[in-house]
Amino acid sequence: MKQAKKPVFFIVFALIVGFALSVIFGFSTQYGDIKRTYIKGVEDIRLGIDIQGGVDVTFVPADGIDAKDEELDSVMEVIKQRLTSLKINDYEVYEDNANDRVIVRFPWQAGEENFDPEAAVKELGETAVLSFRVGTDTNEDGSPAGDLVLQGSDIERAEPMRQKKDDGTFEYVVSLDLSDSGKDVFAQVTSTMAGTGESISIWMDDYMISAPTVNEAITDGSAVISGTFTAESAKSLADKINAGALPFKLETSSFKTISPTLGAGALKAMLISGIIAFAFILIYMTVLYRIPGFVAVIGIVGQVAVTLACISGWFGFNESSTLTIPGIAGIILTVGMGVDANIITGERIREELDSGKSLDSALRSGYKRAFSAIFDGNLTSIIVAVILMAAFGTPDSFLAGALNKVLSWFGIGATTEGVIYSFGFTLFVGTLMNFVMGVLASRLMVTSLARFKFLRNKKLYGGAGNE
Repeated sequence: MKQAKKPVFFIVFALIVGFALSVIFGFSTQYGDIKRTYIKGVEDIRLGIDIQGGVDVTFVPADGIDAKDEELDSVMEVIKQRLTSLKINDYEVYEDNANDRVIVRFPWQAGEENFDPEAAVKELGETAVLSFRVGTDTNEDGSPAGDLVLQGSDIERAEPMRQKKDDGTFEYVVSLDLSDSGKDVFAQVTSTMAGTGESISIWMDDYMISAPTVNEAITDGSAVISGTFTAESAKSLADKINAGALPFKLETSSFKTISPTLGAGALKAMLISGIIAFAFILIYMTVLYRIPGFVAVIGIVGQVAVTLACISGWFGFNESSTLTIPGIAGIILTVGMGVDANIITGERIREELDSGKSLDSALRSGYKRAFSAIFDGNLTSIIVAVILMAAFGTPDSFLAGALNKVLSWFGIGATTEGVIYSFGFTLFVGTLMNFVMGVLASRLMVTSLARFKFLRNKKLYGGAGNE
């Protein structure tokens, strides 16, 4: 092991402290009501419903119906549409095709005093009503006012597709195939409206999802909706239209709520406990192992900072994650693992010093001997974390897909539980950071300090006697 130069300690220390401060406070500018965030801080972390309170519900097809993947896609789009209409924007909606489930999570709304979660869930699970109407006018209550042209049952299929334009380029469109019941009516209405510039609006319940203009009469039962579609928006509209003709109702298989007061109280208790525990760790490690112990605490600060950065979306290449109470427990657990790793290293260094080796030789041997034990312990934790992230993550993720293939051999499938996924995520990131901070950064800082003459007393490294 090559000994680090004197300035290395100050460089690594400054990087860890500077990074930790940026993670805590972030960086943003405010001009009037417009806030622009350049670096996300802890205030930008999305808190799970177990902290800020909210609703967690799982829907399944009623009467034991085996739903098709396309039907679950449509159900998901309807639920998203209804959450938006309820002014609930910070939601999570997943589909579990293997088990015919749609999982919905959304937090309590800020400032909401009369929010009825059971009524909201009931409204989400009701069968959607799709309608095509003349014009885009609405009544006073926001419901569509135009004459009814088609209902969901009149649509056999809606499908996103690419269509060649006159200039040779391609555009995304949504094609509609009408049933016999809607074909004649649609032909009559479009023949009257063709060339007038009027629109036939498409409604999901009382929410207008599209309003294409009628350019020509459609008499063959096949229509195309064009516009500035992307592949995603074309599929989304097709899913919404297909949802109007779903052959099944939804029923709630699980439903739970948590009070925001309870969640905030648990968060506050865990934060206070964490601060107290960190203070004891600082004192314990410094008294017992002197310089290696103090440096270990600096490394733990860096470890926690990186974990919080991954959660908040500090890094530009990854999206923000949701922090739950089990996620905080995962952070605390990895802090304990980091302490264990540094205790192992500290004891190895002490043993080498007590055997009569020089300081430099003891540091080299101590870190080398400790690495295998740290590696084995952390590797098993990483394996557990990956399994948790796969089993309890979003069903469409790579890890969940891979695990589902394995579990399907035993006739079971992975599930979705965001609070457990958060634990797995923080456990995974924190354990990886044990290698970086507890092994690499700590070693660089300790061997750097050992270059200073006034810090070469063996007692400062847990041993007895001088150099």
